[in-house]
Amino acid sequence: MTDGPARTGMLRDLRRIGLFTARRLVALFITVMIGVYLTILIANMGGQVDELRELQIRTSVAEAVRADPSFAEMSSQERNEMIEEQVQLEMQRRNLHQPFILRSIDYLNQAMRLDLGRAEEMHSDAGSRAVYDIIVERLPATILLFGTANLLVFFVSVYAALYLSRRYGSRLDRTVIGLAPSSAAPGWFYGIFLILVFAFIAPILPAGGMVDIPPPDNRWEYALSVMRHMILPVLAMFISSIFISIYSWRTFFLIHSSEDYVEMARAKGLPSNLIERRYILRPTLSPIITAFALMLIGLWSGAIILEQVFNWPGLGTLLFQAIGHRDTPVIIGSVVIFAYLLAVTVFMLDFLYAMLDPRVRIEGEGS
Repeated sequence: MTDGPARTGMLRDLRRIGLFTARRLVALFITVMIGVYLTILIANMGGQVDELRELQIRTSVAEAVRADPSFAEMSSQERNEMIEEQVQLEMQRRNLHQPFILRSIDYLNQAMRLDLGRAEEMHSDAGSRAVYDIIVERLPATILLFGTANLLVFFVSVYAALYLSRRYGSRLDRTVIGLAPSSAAPGWFYGIFLILVFAFIAPILPAGGMVDIPPPDNRWEYALSVMRHMILPVLAMFISSIFISIYSWRTFFLIHSSEDYVEMARAKGLPSNLIERRYILRPTLSPIITAFALMLIGLWSGAIILEQVFNWPGLGTLLFQAIGHRDTPVIIGSVVIFAYLLAVTVFMLDFLYAMLDPRVRIEGEGS
């Protein structure tokens, strides 16, 4: 007799969750689309970049025609006509003959489908390549470097903050507070001094790059070479973030440590480790998970300068080159990939909140 109402309630909950999921996906997709379109408008500078691309097309076509021996016997007028014909074909292939508003919509459609075309000007030495392939090739290097540094900062800062929250006012606590302003300097600033000390004054670590040249053939030697090259950039990011992170989490844990239920646990004589794990960490899991997830998505924001300092072949270096060459497809493609990653993270956080915090519900009246 109870199976029917239970099944009905389960179906009602599933339908509610399904509707919530669909609404969130649609809202996030629209948000990503608006952000990508604004990026297209800004990156394309109202069509001025297209004019530059047309000039680059004319230059590359003219060089290709002059390098072809079959055109040597043609007159100047015939060569110019051939160049103009090739330029028009290439412009038509890239949809540069359409009005800007139509081009921007076409760019948006391609970007949302990750059909980003090909990059030729920036990678002429390697030939024409799909922009998506170029970005996917560079993205793992950035994730490896910044992901390692941020994971290290996150876990060290959380556990160090828990330790300091039990020793409020101690010498170590005052030292961390005093060093917190040092995080105002970015990672690349410390990277310059680390390179000077450990790569030139005491040359024990490589100054830049991702692997030795030539790269080792053995897989383990290759991995060790990458790890050696990661030490300085990871250390630079760690120094620039660790003290302010410890200070922030330490203040956060101090606030929660003064709650009545924590004082009651202490009065009962419970061990400090149990109090931290059950009465301080567990209620704060939601903001901790939020900070961790958003930190992973935001790790690329400082990649441009730091990767340039350490000559790290990641997405930051690619964006730097793309901005210098005004390569709109590469810039937009990088933004699109991270926009999707951010949308997926926000989407997953909605469900993690409901699982971690019983006060959070999928809908206002539902469970």
